[in-house]
Amino acid sequence: MTFKQFFLSSVGKKIVMGGTGIFLILFLIVHAGLNATIWANDNGEMFEAGAHFMGGTIIVRILEVGLMLFILLHIIQGIMLEIDNRSKRKVGYAVNYGNRGSTWYSRSMGILGILIFMFLVVHLAHFWVPNRSAQGWLHLDGEIPLFEEMRHVFSNLWIVVLYVISCIVLAFHLLHGFTSAFRSLGVHNKRYLKILNAIGIAYSIIIPLVFALMPISFYFGWV
Repeated sequence: MTFKQFFLSSVGKKIVMGGTGIFLILFLIVHAGLNATIWANDNGEMFEAGAHFMGGTIIVRILEVGLMLFILLHIIQGIMLEIDNRSKRKVGYAVNYGNRGSTWYSRSMGILGILIFMFLVVHLAHFWVPNRSAQGWLHLDGEIPLFEEMRHVFSNLWIVVLYVISCIVLAFHLLHGFTSAFRSLGVHNKRYLKILNAIGIAYSIIIPLVFALMPISFYFGWV
């Protein structure tokens, strides 16, 4: 089987979705951990040091390219799986079980994913693009002060509301996506799935909450 055949096969799509999903789950932990340093009460010094390391280290910059590729892969395969699922549901069930058969957010992963992608474009435009434009693609200096940029961006109430809503959308996407990613990679043991489900629920609450509290904290002057 060629890579193209594997990529387009049902099993291949699920494995790619699961693998990229777990990678992005780990990335969100790192991202949330770095961003949480805004609450160090040092006027952003710890945050700026971490941001400079992430933006000024060549290995991290190479991993950044990989991250973008993984995000694109996750989006492409998500769209393909959504199309496949919708084509299989052209003939409806005689009885609509609603949430008794599955949760609404598990049936809406495609829509939730599109909303997250739209937010990601806005988020990158606010912070990543200005920062990388200041650095230049081959230079590791000249960064903008991200802490002050965050203070400026999150002084707008509508942007804060947008970020909070997007974090809620992310939470529902993760509620299904966390365990689903491990299922796609072959984890079907009921005991392990029960543990992963509990971890997934905690993760899906804590990580989006950390992200949501950031714009709220800047808007209300808590940092």
